[in-house]
Amino acid sequence: MKKWQCTVCGFIYDPAVGDPDSGIEPGTAFEDVPADWVCPECGVGKDMFEPVD
Repeated sequence: MKKWQCTVCGFIYDPAVGDPDSGIEPGTAFEDVPADWVCPECGVGKDMFEPVD
Protein backbone atom coordinates (compact mmCIF):
# COMPACT_ATOMS: atom_id res chain seq x y z
CA MET A 1 0.00 0.00 0.00
CA LYS A 2 1.15 3.51 -0.85
CA LYS A 3 2.28 5.97 1.81
CA TRP A 4 0.90 9.51 1.89
CA GLN A 5 2.64 12.70 3.04
CA CYS A 6 1.16 15.83 4.60
CA THR A 7 2.04 18.77 2.36
CA VAL A 8 2.02 21.12 5.37
CA CYS A 9 4.22 19.41 7.98
CA GLY A 10 5.69 16.39 6.19
CA PHE A 11 4.00 13.72 8.34
CA ILE A 12 3.91 10.36 6.55
CA TYR A 13 0.76 8.24 6.80
CA ASP A 14 1.93 4.63 6.53
CA PRO A 15 -0.97 2.20 5.99
CA ALA A 16 1.05 -0.58 7.66
CA VAL A 17 1.07 1.48 10.87
CA GLY A 18 -2.23 3.34 10.58
CA ASP A 19 -3.00 5.98 13.23
CA PRO A 20 -4.08 3.99 16.30
CA ASP A 21 -4.35 7.13 18.44
CA SER A 22 -7.10 8.32 16.08
CA GLY A 23 -8.77 4.91 15.78
CA ILE A 24 -7.23 4.04 12.40
CA GLU A 25 -6.14 0.40 12.59
CA PRO A 26 -2.86 -0.83 11.07
CA GLY A 27 -3.47 -2.09 7.53
CA THR A 28 -5.96 0.69 6.69
CA ALA A 29 -5.39 2.07 3.20
CA PHE A 30 -5.39 5.88 2.97
CA GLU A 31 -8.46 5.69 0.72
CA ASP A 32 -10.31 3.93 3.57
CA VAL A 33 -9.39 6.52 6.21
CA PRO A 34 -12.53 8.54 7.14
CA ALA A 35 -12.92 11.89 5.34
CA ASP A 36 -12.96 13.77 8.65
CA TRP A 37 -9.55 12.40 9.76
CA VAL A 38 -6.88 15.05 10.29
CA CYS A 39 -3.09 14.98 10.34
CA PRO A 40 -2.00 13.93 13.84
CA GLU A 41 0.96 16.34 13.69
CA CYS A 42 -0.54 19.60 12.41
CA GLY A 43 -4.32 19.05 12.19
CA VAL A 44 -4.92 19.74 8.49
CA GLY A 45 -7.46 17.68 6.58
CA LYS A 46 -6.97 14.54 4.55
CA ASP A 47 -7.15 16.63 1.35
CA MET A 48 -3.72 18.12 2.20
CA PHE A 49 -1.95 14.77 1.69
CA GLU A 50 -0.18 13.60 -1.45
CA PRO A 51 1.01 10.08 -2.37
CA VAL A 52 4.70 9.39 -1.84
CA ASP A 53 6.57 7.65 -4.65
